[in-house]
Amino acid sequence: MTPLTLPPPRRAPEFGRDALIVCESLVRIYQTGSIEVQALQGLDLVVESGEMLAVVGASGSGKSTLLGILAGIDAPTAGRARVDRWDLLAMSRADRVRYRRHTVGFVRQQSTSNLVPYLTARQMVDLPMTAARTPARTRRTRVAELLDALGVADCADRRPGQMSGGQQMRVAVAVALANEPRVLLADEPTGELDTATSAELFGALRDVNRQLGVTVVVVTHDPEVSGKVERTVAIRDGRTSSEVLRRAGTGADGDTAVVAEEYAVMDRAGRVQVPREYREALALTRRVRLALEADHVTIRPDLGDRG
Repeated sequence: MTPLTLPPPRRAPEFGRDALIVCESLVRIYQTGSIEVQALQGLDLVVESGEMLAVVGASGSGKSTLLGILAGIDAPTAGRARVDRWDLLAMSRADRVRYRRHTVGFVRQQSTSNLVPYLTARQMVDLPMTAARTPARTRRTRVAELLDALGVADCADRRPGQMSGGQQMRVAVAVALANEPRVLLADEPTGELDTATSAELFGALRDVNRQLGVTVVVVTHDPEVSGKVERTVAIRDGRTSSEVLRRAGTGADGDTAVVAEEYAVMDRAGRVQVPREYREALALTRRVRLALEADHVTIRPDLGDRG
C-alpha cells in the first residue's frame, strides 16, 4: 500500500510583506546608569504606500521614539523594522546616510531646528540636493516646484527671520522633500502654530500626499490634525493600542458623511490593550475570564480575585 503523503504545511504570509513601512515586535530600551527604560515594548505597525497617517499618544508613550527610529536617527534594540527596502536594524553608517538622504524626509516641531538662519528658502531647499550631487538644472526646477506647491514661492529669497511661523514650516517641508523621499515624517508640525495656520499647513501636507504620492506620518497631540486623516494610530505604553479609521458613508438622510470607527489593536502575540475606563468600570485586574461565543469573545472579571 502506498503511504499517504500529506502536503507540506502552508507558510503564513510575511507580516506586512507588501507594505512600505513595517514594524514588528519593535523594542527600544534606553540605559541610564543602572536603570533601563523601555520606550517601545513590542510595537507592531504597518503603513501602506501613499497613506497619510497620524500617530497619537500621551507624553512617554513611545511615539517620538518610533518617529526617531523611522527617521534613521535612532536604532531599535530588537524586533523588526523595515522602510521600503531598508532593514533599520542592519544598516551600516553609510547606509543610514543614504537612507536619510533619499528615502525619508523629517520635519521637527521647532522651525528653528529645520532651517538655517543665514540661508534663503531657495538655498535651503537646494542644499540637500547639492549634497546628493543632483545636477544644477534639476535642482533649480525642483526648488521652484516645491516652493510653489507649498505656497511659499514668494519666500524664495527670504531668510527664516523674514518669514511667519507658518511660512517657516512650509519651507521646512519643502526642504524635507527636496530629494524626493518616499516617506515624510513630521513631529508635531502644528505645535507652534495658531489654529488657522495649522489648518493651512495640514492642507499643504495633504496636497503633498495626494499630488506627489508621498507617504506622510504625522506625530501629533492636535485633535484637529488627527481628525483629518483616514487612519489614526494610538500608542500606549510602548505598543500600538487602538486605531481610528475614517471612511465615507451615507447617513440616514442620504447625505455623504465621514464615519469614524475605533478599533482595538491585536499585536502579533495576540495581546489587546483594554482601555483604562473599561478596566475600572468592570474592576478588571490581573486575571480575567475569556469566553468564545459564536461570533465574539467576552471578557469578564475574575470575581474570586477581589480579596
